[in-house]
Parts: sequence; structure tokens; C-alpha cells
Amino acid sequence: MLSKRTIIGLILGVAIIILGGASLILHIGLHTDDFQDVIPVGAPVHYTIPAPSHTPQSMKITGDTFYLNLESPGNGLQIINQTGKDEMKLDWVHLEDGETKIDIQNTGNTELEITGVITTSYKPEIVTIDLMVIISGMVIIGFSMGFTFRKPKGF
Repeated sequence: MLSKRTIIGLILGVAIIILGGASLILHIGLHTDDFQDVIPVGAPVHYTIPAPSHTPQSMKITGDTFYLNLESPGNGLQIINQTGKDEMKLDWVHLEDGETKIDIQNTGNTELEITGVITTSYKPEIVTIDLMVIISGMVIIGFSMGFTFRKPKGF
């Protein structure tokens, strides 16, 4: 017969394992994200977009004037030290695995609006955290099973 503490531990451990597994499934593969940012006058913004090869990216920058520096991995889109005015639309594809680095400085008299659609891969740190959650659920089940086989003193 299982004790109450064992049953509670089993239920809690299984719930944690299910949550970690669902999160792990969600974090595998590519993630497409629509974004919209408003940059105040004179402020800089920096984007780092990690993505595997052959993933399309797009960005539209609208504002008075701005300074743009974009470096894509491999022989992809390279825009170095360019000044833009009114509107600029950027479409590019990652030719190699890596990170696109974008630096934008608002040099105009109005706010800068940046919209786009990016496709990214998840960072390995997030997958590692999901695996740690699953392992902690297993540890909870292991400790709770200890209450069934042998009750420690004081319980």
C-alpha cells in the first residue's frame, strides 16, 4: 500500500515531467515571430537573430532618418554603415547557420517604427532547462518512492 506522501509525490513528479516534456516539444524546431518596435528620437537598438540556414527574414524600418548596420552570416545580406530615410524594407535569407546582427540608430526628429517577421531557432540553453525540469520530476518521484519502501525516522 502506498502512503499519502508517496501518492502526492508521484502525482507532483508526473505533472512536472509532463510540463517539462510539453515545453521541450514546443522548443524544438523553428519559431516565427512578428514584432513591432518604436524607437525614440536619438536612441539605438540592437537585434541578434540566431537562425539556421535557408530561413527567410524581413524587416521594415519607417522614420525620418536612421543609421543602419546589418551583418548576416556567410555571403548573406551585408549593409555596412548606411543612412536611411523615410522607409527601408529589408528581405534576406540566412545562407549559413549563424546570427544576423542589426544595429539601428534613430538620427531623425521623429520616432522610428520597426516591424518585421523573423524566423529563429531556439537556443540550446532553453532545451537544457526543459531537460532539467524533466529530471527534477524524476527526482521527486524517486524521493517519494523512498517513503513506500522504508519510512525514515521522524516521519
